[in-house]
Amino acid sequence: MTSIYSTIRYETGPDRVATITLDRPEVLNAFDRRMCGEIRDVWQRVKLDPQVHAVVLRAAGDRAFCAGLDVKKPYGQPEDVWNHEDPGELLSPKWQKCWKPVVCAVQGICTAGAFYFLNEADVVICSSDATFFDSHVTHGRVCAVEPIGLMRKIGLAETLRIALSGNDERVSAETALRIGLVTEVVDRPRLWERAHEIAAGIARKPSAATQGTVRAIWESLDRPYRAAMEQALIYTRLGNPLGMAQAQAEVDAGEQAAGSTGGAGTARATPNGSPTAGRPWRLR
Repeated sequence: MTSIYSTIRYETGPDRVATITLDRPEVLNAFDRRMCGEIRDVWQRVKLDPQVHAVVLRAAGDRAFCAGLDVKKPYGQPEDVWNHEDPGELLSPKWQKCWKPVVCAVQGICTAGAFYFLNEADVVICSSDATFFDSHVTHGRVCAVEPIGLMRKIGLAETLRIALSGNDERVSAETALRIGLVTEVVDRPRLWERAHEIAAGIARKPSAATQGTVRAIWESLDRPYRAAMEQALIYTRLGNPLGMAQAQAEVDAGEQAAGSTGGAGTARATPNGSPTAGRPWRLR
């Protein structure tokens, strides 16, 4: 299924993976208010669609993943300064309370507000031609919001170096891998395929389990250690019965499908590793 937006493309498939493609390559996929609104809308669609278990976030064109905010046109903030909004609130799945895992695939230039996407993705990979930098201070702008999220991923020292260097220094794909900004580097022709492979693998897991995992880990960042641990235990008690039931339903559906086609029983491994013929291993 493909949905029509003007600044992004949204597609879903039978493997339970949704794909969001930033689609303004003529301006290096910089986001304006329309794109922010469309991305907020699509996060809600992902959140509410039970057939979507994971998301790939990628960008059209070869030059850039995203150049941040489109500064050549007004964003359209209200006159009352106290009602101004951070575009990151609309771009972020976590701000939108969407806990389905997000795999972000980065190519080319990734700068400034593009870090909104990286900071709140669950898995980030990039192509070997990717470069990361934050141009705010070069243009006399305070680099404040994006580094706060970035610091959670790569630490204070690397974040300060990126924030203060502006356009003078670009982080290569190799360095991004070393500092933990990305978890894998692939050749450009393989980028989208590899991102989809990762997302599809996640999507095969029970969504109650993966969403609970994402939420527990991300929300722990805002809490002291002991409070985070106590909340995590609550999430396991809530999520485990749901996730295990979903996993068992998948097993039962597979058995039913095999039976309807006359398939013979196959040997399966029990939890201790010994095979049992004709009796599938069942979740407990």
